[in-house]
Amino acid sequence: MVAAASVVVAVGTATGTLSALGDGGGRDVDAAPPRVTTSPRWDAPPGTPSPAPSASPSPTTSRTATRATPSVPPRKTSASPAERTRPTATATRLYRHPDSQVLDWVRAHPGDPRHDVIAARIADEPAAVWFADHTPATITSRVRAVTSAGAAQGRVPVLVPYAIPDRDCGGHSEGGAPDLDAYDAWIDRFAAGLGSGEVIVVLEPDSVAQSECLSAGERADRFASLARAGRVLKDADPRARVYYDAGHSGWHAPAKQAGWLEQAGAASADSSDGIFSNVSNFHATADEIAYDRAVLDALGGPASLGAVIDTSRNGNGAPPDGEWCDPAGRRIGRAPTLSTGMGRVDAYLWVKLPGESDGCKGEPGTFTPSYAYDLAR
Repeated sequence: MVAAASVVVAVGTATGTLSALGDGGGRDVDAAPPRVTTSPRWDAPPGTPSPAPSASPSPTTSRTATRATPSVPPRKTSASPAERTRPTATATRLYRHPDSQVLDWVRAHPGDPRHDVIAARIADEPAAVWFADHTPATITSRVRAVTSAGAAQGRVPVLVPYAIPDRDCGGHSEGGAPDLDAYDAWIDRFAAGLGSGEVIVVLEPDSVAQSECLSAGERADRFASLARAGRVLKDADPRARVYYDAGHSGWHAPAKQAGWLEQAGAASADSSDGIFSNVSNFHATADEIAYDRAVLDALGGPASLGAVIDTSRNGNGAPPDGEWCDPAGRRIGRAPTLSTGMGRVDAYLWVKLPGESDGCKGEPGTFTPSYAYDLAR
């Protein structure tokens, strides 16, 4: 099987990435807004079993008997499930956060010969904002800063909560909340910052597709928390669109992925608007469309469920040799849009910011202008 995992680097705001430091990290995180950042990921060659993670995931205590009461309860609305199946789009454009690694580079290097290409083809495009650190005290205000700015411009922000416990199965992106009860409380606080405008939530990349590293009980507990997360997010903001992890077309068979997604709440209009695929990966858009439709068909659920696809660097498709680390010959893909013209495909998004390295052409997770230029030219 082909698998994927994300890499999040805990660096400070001086480098332009989202801080992964906790509340006690000695940084004024309220004064440092979230940055546009994404997570490079690896992609094993076709037919290669997933390598063992670098560290075993920490044991997760079963929560099937007694659940702790979340410290911040979700806000409830009067909207019925039928009213929440598909928000009516009023904002037609995606939000571009003004604080990102690529924008930092563009501002600092006006005379660089690569400047115009990178500025026009990458920096001018909207990209997702990741929240990869477990910071309960500040997450609401940091989410609100992004959603309120998007609402003021009449644009749709794309948010990526990335704090699930046992994240990346103990691999390069290990981290997240200390346990699922803490994660539930973090999601409550995250949801409190959504406001009432349109927003797209790409909920926990790899959390479903990479769940084989967990025991059956741990997996069931994770899926219960993900289903709860979707309900909390949509209760807090009925215009939020929440999408669940479908991996990508080179990973699990559609029926297998759909079975897990159903357990995680992706088939219910109370918690889900559909699925996402290809985050930080390279698979061609046509392949992802076919795969996502097959997953949705197997998943069932309301006909309104759709898919969003990360097209940030899939312009030439996946490399034939299966190289995953900043592979040569790749290109940026289709521009981010909420109007794909394709049935059951709700959006093409740049969830990963092109030019952020997987770790071969630059430090993992940092913007590398030579790589960005190669993708954009």
